[in-house]
Amino acid sequence: MQATSLRKGENATLSVAPVVLAVIVRGLSADVSALLLGPDGKVRSDNDLVFYNHPAQDGVSVAGGEVSVDLARLPAEVDRVVAVVSADPLHPGAVFTRAPQLKISQPAASPLMFTAPDFTAGETVVVLAEVYRRGGGWKVRAVGQGYASGLAGLATDYGVDIEPDGPAVCAARLPAQTQSAPAARPAVDLSKVERQAPALLAPALQAGQVLVGRGIAHRQAAVYLILDHDWHMQELYESFAVQAFAERVLALSANLDDDGTVPVIFSSGKDPFLEEIRLDNYRGRIGQLHTQVDWGWGDVAEAMRRAVNHYQESGAADPAFIVIQVGDEPQDKAEVRSLLQNTASLGVFWLFVGFGRGKLAFYKSLNASASARFTNVAFYDASRNPGAVPGERFYAGLVDAFAAWMQP
Repeated sequence: MQATSLRKGENATLSVAPVVLAVIVRGLSADVSALLLGPDGKVRSDNDLVFYNHPAQDGVSVAGGEVSVDLARLPAEVDRVVAVVSADPLHPGAVFTRAPQLKISQPAASPLMFTAPDFTAGETVVVLAEVYRRGGGWKVRAVGQGYASGLAGLATDYGVDIEPDGPAVCAARLPAQTQSAPAARPAVDLSKVERQAPALLAPALQAGQVLVGRGIAHRQAAVYLILDHDWHMQELYESFAVQAFAERVLALSANLDDDGTVPVIFSSGKDPFLEEIRLDNYRGRIGQLHTQVDWGWGDVAEAMRRAVNHYQESGAADPAFIVIQVGDEPQDKAEVRSLLQNTASLGVFWLFVGFGRGKLAFYKSLNASASARFTNVAFYDASRNPGAVPGERFYAGLVDAFAAWMQP
């Protein structure tokens, strides 16, 4: 039968019959695995990671380059199954360059084909697709999201315990960068990260090294995170790109503020939703929170005001470093400019981080004019896939302008 091609983000309806997701990787030795997730986007237990050392669980099995899902056998509490391909950790330095392909087959149905975009930023693991419940039936979505953190880093995003003696992933098969932290340590004590969020230790160390290199390793700041919740961001939330971004900001915060907490504000309408992400609750946290927020045209200016009010009410003596993820132009550009001008004397630094599908010309040009520069504002283009940007390069993009602002 003629195969139907899916583009990244597209979905298709499945019948309630076994489905096979066959992965084709060229030029690279790779492993295929699957995760069984509940409605909260996390595994029920470590056994929900199905891979070479645990090849079957509740109707999902992995054999060679194929993930087989018997939809009729999946427990009711399993909301979706995610298919993952990762570079073989026994080949250090191996990364994806050519895109993996995926063939999705069911009995008596035309097959579906998906080719992920090519990768260029050192990706070692790719979420290819997810099979998920929808309206009493099942669908499959082409994801194609790459990460540079390896299978272990991805697994922790979904709540899998990757301790070396745990049941999920044995240390001998993990990529070298996930087995031990770099020898060099930043000036900040990260023992809290080691205790509460060991999977974030590597990015926290990377962030710390960048802060050391910029000469602000001993400076403190209250870190805030504002996330775009416009409808066009839906794919990036569902593919966990926003979760991965928030985790990296949390790892940076661990170096600047020892409370292990980042206030998170979702920019959506006139009543921005404020919560927090912490070292002890970060796994799947963004997925849990954003489902409480309606999709819509986000009001960036209102979210910015909410952050400033929270900062002032907290009575913090340290400056505020407010990271704002933006995916499109703001509705009221004059209002945003006014807020930036009015907060210049409040000890607030604004970093707009662009990723998404929208136009970002407004943010890119904020400091383009020498006669109208904002000393407390910067823009960083994190590309369409910020999770794939290598750690030190990512953190340099986050802190370079902030470090220059912090210098006496």
